[in-house]
Amino acid sequence: MHGPASSGWLLVALCAAAGAYCLLRMRSGAEEQRSAAGGEALMGFGMAAMAVPAAVFTPPSWAWPLYAAVFGAAAVRALWAARAGAHHVHHLVGAAAMVYMSVVMAGSPAHLHGQGGSGIPLLTGALLLYFAGYVLLTGVRLVPVAAVAGSGARSGSDGWGDRPELALACRLSMGIAMVAMLLTL
Repeated sequence: MHGPASSGWLLVALCAAAGAYCLLRMRSGAEEQRSAAGGEALMGFGMAAMAVPAAVFTPPSWAWPLYAAVFGAAAVRALWAARAGAHHVHHLVGAAAMVYMSVVMAGSPAHLHGQGGSGIPLLTGALLLYFAGYVLLTGVRLVPVAAVAGSGARSGSDGWGDRPELALACRLSMGIAMVAMLLTL
């Protein structure tokens, strides 16, 4: 979203790093891990693209409907995958939030981005509550995993793409970025 340039660049870096790690996770031996990582990589890179400060680059008018279409397709895929696991419901909410933000950005002038009040307050508030809750819950879940990982109890056979604590930290980072983006909508 298009708030102050320094926070925009921090969001770009955070989301791009999360997307890059998710691409690395796609090399995992577990099918479930690869499937989730693909959607999360799309989300990370999409969020990075949307967070580029408007002072540096204002996307052309056709970019927002394209974002909405891509994330709409991701939402349909997540809806289909949600039959197999509840984790995909979070992907569905994330993709729907990206569609919502794309539609709001398409309908508001570039100079108003980051001023607040551009979206539907009730929907923006509901998404903020969801992602704030997700961030808090994921942060709590991450603490014990990090303590176990730091104790030397890990086996050396897992690659970087198969480390559950890093995947959880990646999801936490993207949740925090989503909260920041919704706040600046």
